[in-house]
Amino acid sequence: MTDRPQTPLLDQIASPADLKRLSDAQLEQVAHELRQETISAVSVTGGHLGAGLGVVELTVALHAVFDTPKDKVIWDVSHQCYPHKILTGRRDRIRTLRMKDGLSGFTKRSESAFDPFGAAHSSTSISAALGFSVARDLGGVTEEGLGDAIAVIGDGAMSAGMAFEAMNNAGHLGKRLIVILNDNEMSIAPPVGALSSYLSRLYTEAPFHDLKAAAKGAVSLLPEPFREGAKRAKDMLKGMAMGGTLFESLGFSYIGPIDGHDMDQLLPVLRTVKARANGPILIHAVTKKGKGYRPAEVARDKGHATAKFDMVTGEQKKAPSNAPSYTSIFGKTLAELAAQDSKICAVTAAMPDGTGLNLMAERYPSRTFDVGIAEQHGVTFAAALAAGGMKPFCAMYSTFLQRGYDQVVHDVAIQRLPVRFAIDRAGLVGADGATHAGAFDIGFMANLPGMVVMAAADEAELKHMVATAAAYDDGPIAFRYPRGEGEGVEMPDQPEILEIGKGRMIQNGKRVALLSFGTRLGEVRKAAEALAARGITPTIADARFAKPLDRDMILNLAAEHEALITVEEGAVGGFGSHVAQLLSDEGVFDEGLKFRSMVLPDTFIDQASPKDMYDNAAMNAEHIEAKVLDVLGVARLDERRA
Repeated sequence: MTDRPQTPLLDQIASPADLKRLSDAQLEQVAHELRQETISAVSVTGGHLGAGLGVVELTVALHAVFDTPKDKVIWDVSHQCYPHKILTGRRDRIRTLRMKDGLSGFTKRSESAFDPFGAAHSSTSISAALGFSVARDLGGVTEEGLGDAIAVIGDGAMSAGMAFEAMNNAGHLGKRLIVILNDNEMSIAPPVGALSSYLSRLYTEAPFHDLKAAAKGAVSLLPEPFREGAKRAKDMLKGMAMGGTLFESLGFSYIGPIDGHDMDQLLPVLRTVKARANGPILIHAVTKKGKGYRPAEVARDKGHATAKFDMVTGEQKKAPSNAPSYTSIFGKTLAELAAQDSKICAVTAAMPDGTGLNLMAERYPSRTFDVGIAEQHGVTFAAALAAGGMKPFCAMYSTFLQRGYDQVVHDVAIQRLPVRFAIDRAGLVGADGATHAGAFDIGFMANLPGMVVMAAADEAELKHMVATAAAYDDGPIAFRYPRGEGEGVEMPDQPEILEIGKGRMIQNGKRVALLSFGTRLGEVRKAAEALAARGITPTIADARFAKPLDRDMILNLAAEHEALITVEEGAVGGFGSHVAQLLSDEGVFDEGLKFRSMVLPDTFIDQASPKDMYDNAAMNAEHIEAKVLDVLGVARLDERRA
């Protein structure tokens, strides 16, 4: 325990109720200790650091003033919830964050009554808080009761359309609802867009207004110290007078900006709002991401996501890489192609580094667009770029592309526009768990007429697929690839343009054919090596395309083998289902083919290492080997012999 910070006051906090017996000065000390405990815990587990450090004081103040879990505190995205978890009875497990059987890195309803609404995608909190408020007023019942609903949303998340849809509805309904705009001028990447500029103007450009004029209609909301004309009150009232018009036009009372790290401001404002608010109200709190930990404060991403690290130096303890990551291969290849073709451009939604587009942004800033947390807009924007004669690559994580699916269907696919979808984080992703798993994109992309869907088996294949997408102008095309490093294969100097809808044979064998789609090919090869020891040599093929399927290759595999097994890193309804449809339509099952499809199970898999997650999914080499033995009857034969 000697390496852990001294936290005498925090040690006395078993639940938020314990905060209510402390003085304001003691609450400030709790915040200091909570910050140190958060840094210590994340240094052990890795995870999202900067966002949590930015809301430490706010977390303490909210739990001290409101009556959680009856009052519902809803953290937008919720990657900033580690301090919240420490205060709500989970401190003893905080060093299991993001690990197998440990605490989730996000809020999770099944984990605690203090997590009233699960999250991990952004911009949902105001909608959820409004839902709780309406449920309360309609007589809804929960085990903990229904009190106030407080949404804590960042300025980056506020840029998404869903946040404004919710505010528009909340202003119309007029329900008592509290929104705290946690304005740290930073989401994952530096902020973009007009809203960010507007928020900046609220506290940097406005002239002082007469205190009395500002007080009209506003002073009644403020606590006594502010009404007495202290400097802080002037600053706040200045903001109320000249700013907030955007929020007020949506039906919200506006308070701010206030210093989100100053307990002397936070506590009285929250107490007054709790006592007096009678409709929707927005508190604009200015904070600093990574606050209180120098290595995070000076980092480009403010310590957004970190591996395990040394607390003193902040140096991250990343395992040495054996091969380049798929993301870096995509980014490097796209930048190389953009050097040769001025029509190539790129669109991402607040993830320029995460999707590997940082290199493209450095070299070709006029052709690289970060649209903010706005996947729907990003997809339609890319569609119009394509209609305008450009070659847009829309680079998004699989789990985030789900948010723009209507636009993929309506604005891209129906119009057959040549948008290139680079789908990162395909398959299971490890520590971020179910919310970030790329389980569904094969199914939801491959069922669209005219959509070409590819999956890279290794990093060399990914390089070929980026070039293939760049060269394809007949309609939309997508390629998927996982998180993490590649297979370590030799990289070609120049990418190859693949023939659309054509797979490749890896090895010829007998009796059973293994048809892989994506990076399980490495596990398929391992399974084949184990099977060879039993005298079974399977045929192995890499499909490359889920749509259009390589009909000739698949039908030949079916005709020449007694069994065919497909393997993919996606949910049921994807590649294997399309293969089964083809075999059914061609009457192949009438001839007695044994067919099996290995897909992700019909459940959401909690966080663990990627290997453990694929063990859970029964999709590693030993599971593929067992599937082959089972379909050939070898396992049953061994059992009878025993």
